[in-house]
Amino acid sequence: MSSIYVHIPFCKQACTYCDFHFSTNQTLRGKLVDALCREIHMRSAEVDGPIQTLYFGGGSPSILNAEELSKIFDALTQAFNLTQLQETTLESNPDDHSGENLKLWRSLGIDRLSIGIQSFIERDLRLMNRAHDVSQAETCVRSAREAGFNSLTIDLIYGIPGQSMLEWQGNVQKALALQPDHISAYCLTVEERTALHHLVENGKVIEKEDTVIEDEYLYLHQALETAGWRHYEISNFGVAGKEAVHNSNYWSGQSYLGFGPAAHSFDGQSKRRWNVSNNAVYIRSIEQGVAYWESEVLSERDRSNELLMTGLRRADGVDLNLLPPAHRKAILSSVESLTGGLLESLQVEGAVITMDATKWLMADAVIRALMIA
Repeated sequence: MSSIYVHIPFCKQACTYCDFHFSTNQTLRGKLVDALCREIHMRSAEVDGPIQTLYFGGGSPSILNAEELSKIFDALTQAFNLTQLQETTLESNPDDHSGENLKLWRSLGIDRLSIGIQSFIERDLRLMNRAHDVSQAETCVRSAREAGFNSLTIDLIYGIPGQSMLEWQGNVQKALALQPDHISAYCLTVEERTALHHLVENGKVIEKEDTVIEDEYLYLHQALETAGWRHYEISNFGVAGKEAVHNSNYWSGQSYLGFGPAAHSFDGQSKRRWNVSNNAVYIRSIEQGVAYWESEVLSERDRSNELLMTGLRRADGVDLNLLPPAHRKAILSSVESLTGGLLESLQVEGAVITMDATKWLMADAVIRALMIA
């Protein structure tokens, strides 16, 4: 079965670290929702069969009002078979967890919230220019539970400049105390063309050393595994049975459709396509019936390298039996040539290669060494 991703490119304010496609200008919201619904209807024939997961990301999809969200859900229901949905996720911000919004989301069939808490420290939230405060970070999970949400994931960020190890440990413990079902934790990266990059370039913010970031990652891994959680992907942890179905489908190479500006799609075989990352151009192109996307056909080598890349970031690893024999042989040969820490980070059992989760921060180096040239 296929998955659907819907990109909502609007935010209340710009986080200093974010380089995703978004806009804080809300004037095009109505027109963009209309264009999004038209795209959904235009592409309904691309899936033959039921949809397994829906995911609303952004941007900040939780800022949409009842009319806008209902219009999108109506379009999806009319265009696709949603009778066998296993998971419907909405990315939400703590400051949007009003009783009215939570009730609306439940009524539409949203059964999983991905909550962007990031930190329980006010200083960190201000550095990242988050729209919520610590009080909202501490109460949003409870309010979602009281509204009937039985599947909740929260986002945390490590590697935050100025945050001590003791403070990071406190963040992790506060997250566990809230008893979510899933935690996604990402290392803060300084991307070009972001406000954070400007602060670093001007010496107003000092990035953390790699060794400090590694210590924070290892604490996170050990703390959650000690609590009985499964570290199943480099940035993702879940209690039993609560792994993200939608994201797991991405990582295992399943097909998905992406709607909205900057959204990507993949047919599960070799064809990838991505929409224009410009709200006005996206709207105008759909209204005029002209192309609003680009596409590519992956070679067999590209596909093998992608499976290798996503597999080595997951606890399940990569099954080389899914690759052509020549590629399987080439990768195994490259494994034999590894030395030192790169070699020690891998486990090979038959045709399945996995990485030690404590070494996942080395994943990029291992992947580069094994990729098929």
